[in-house]
Amino acid sequence: MSTPHDYPFNSSDGLDLDEEYTKARDGDGMIKVRLPYGEPAWLATRYDDVRLVLGDRRFSRAAAAERDEPRSRAGRQRGGILAMDPPDHTRLRVLAAKAFTVRRVEQLRPRVREVTAELITAMRDAGPPVDLVDSFALPLPVRVICELLGVPTEDQSRFRVWSDAALSTSSLSAEEFVRNQRELREYMAGLIAQRRARPEQDFMTALIQARDVDDKLSEKEMIDLCAGILVAGHETTATQIPNFVYLLTNHPDRMAELRANPDRIPAAVEELLRYVPLGSGSGFARYATEDVEVGGVLVRAGEPVLVSIGSANRDERKFAAPDEMSFHRESNSHMGFGHGAHHCLGAPLARVELQEALRGLLAELPGLHVAGDIEWKSHMVVRGPRRMPVAW
Repeated sequence: MSTPHDYPFNSSDGLDLDEEYTKARDGDGMIKVRLPYGEPAWLATRYDDVRLVLGDRRFSRAAAAERDEPRSRAGRQRGGILAMDPPDHTRLRVLAAKAFTVRRVEQLRPRVREVTAELITAMRDAGPPVDLVDSFALPLPVRVICELLGVPTEDQSRFRVWSDAALSTSSLSAEEFVRNQRELREYMAGLIAQRRARPEQDFMTALIQARDVDDKLSEKEMIDLCAGILVAGHETTATQIPNFVYLLTNHPDRMAELRANPDRIPAAVEELLRYVPLGSGSGFARYATEDVEVGGVLVRAGEPVLVSIGSANRDERKFAAPDEMSFHRESNSHMGFGHGAHHCLGAPLARVELQEALRGLLAELPGLHVAGDIEWKSHMVVRGPRRMPVAW
């Protein structure tokens, strides 16, 4: 067997997809890689192979708990819905999915549009240049998910630290990672205790009902689920908004197209989700529970497989001219939100937030452009600007 490739490939500075992915797709598709921590793993880079690994029940997330899971950080994520297999995963997902149905999220669209307008007004009042991340991209999904979940928005600075820790790679020691996880859980447990005493019309109160009355989940599962939704419910959208703006400012013809045809914004969001290789690498290994052939490679029982969503979304076997950004693709079945049992719960909400963010920024800030040096996130699971000065 060949020596595993050092992984991840992508650089944190910018949004380019490393050419090593193209080499892998043009070669065997499945290659052996080694991350900074844990055992070697297979890496799936082609669309069909990634879809198979994510969707086939013969690959287990829960099995990772008993193994030295390949990872980019010393600390390990313990528990939570992302570490489960059915039927436990299904039980919790059914509860959580009630907050993110397409119908319920569409009812939130006016509120998302209202928050978008308020933030843009504040940006205009402050005058350029402003940091798009702190002034707009972060507070928009934070306010929305806080209102939905029932978390005080004024605690934003606290859970931003915990969110960064949850998504960091090599920047934290194992002890620091565990401490941040514990602090977030303790914070969430405190909020749950408050909601028990004073119920509200929010998702946390609904989960407490499911726990205390219907016995559908444990106390720990409820805490972990709320904490996971809080982090996942804002971080990806907060990262993708500046990513999308960065790409549009680098493709002024595409930006002009959307300004002239705002009805194309939903299609543009889907294409940008496909086009942006958001992950610095690949997380959450799946373990084969039996021998499985993937892309002509035999993955033996007990071997871990990682998947590259960014590479799959640029696979020329699936997408015509995959390295071009086109808002006119007739079929865009990208995997920007994953696939299978662990497909992103919050995808409907993320779509609404991204659509309204682009709609507001393009309509209200003519001449929007980057107005200084971008500070890119480093040592993080996701790639994007940490600071991005803009003017208009």
